[in-house]
Amino acid sequence: MGELFWNKVAGVVIATVLAVLAITELGHLLVPSHGAHELTDENTAYPVDWASLGTSGHGDAEPEDTGPTDYGLLLANADLSSGERVARRCAACHTFEEGGANGVGPNLWGVVGADIAAHAGFSYSDALTSLDGDWTFEALDAFIENPSAFAPGTAMSFRGLRDETQRMDLLVYLRSLSNNPVALPEPLPAEGEMAEEVSDMAEGAAEAMGGMNDEGAEDVAEAASEDAPAQDEPQEDGGH
Repeated sequence: MGELFWNKVAGVVIATVLAVLAITELGHLLVPSHGAHELTDENTAYPVDWASLGTSGHGDAEPEDTGPTDYGLLLANADLSSGERVARRCAACHTFEEGGANGVGPNLWGVVGADIAAHAGFSYSDALTSLDGDWTFEALDAFIENPSAFAPGTAMSFRGLRDETQRMDLLVYLRSLSNNPVALPEPLPAEGEMAEEVSDMAEGAAEAMGGMNDEGAEDVAEAASEDAPAQDEPQEDGGH
């Protein structure tokens, strides 16, 4: 096989590559492509359920409002032993036993319900000392999920625990680190129960207003009778 043969092979390869590129460009011209953010009902070949894809076809959909977090329900179903295992990730910086020494982070005995940035002997960052309030379940949940978002500038290097189930397990374990654990919150009422409570409150308010109206009417009647001028009694016939 001489040099002419290899020149033919190279020519065939180059021609094939050029043909593929030409076909690709022709396809783009005949069938325009769109990025995900450009897709609409007008440029899609088949009906698309935009809601299920998290977009309306004209941009990103608004985040769904799931309502308040039901800590009462979540914590009641949490697993303390699983939370203890999750807490092992924190053992490099924290101790958990009563009277334990502070490390890179403060000792966590009694942390649930304690004042933020108030553990004795530990030097907190300004990001935490500037915060008011206590370490409630809600505050701890937010801090553990994303420390830098909860307290921008915090010295805590942990990037956060995104798994909600693991956070709830960890919270019930932290709650157990106390001689007098704080009470778990009550679960939020279901929609039906909430509607019934609202209805009962409305009925009670209506009854109270009705009672007040009745009493008010009686008071007005009594006041009117007291203020009305007394009628002259008929005089007896004196025989004149």
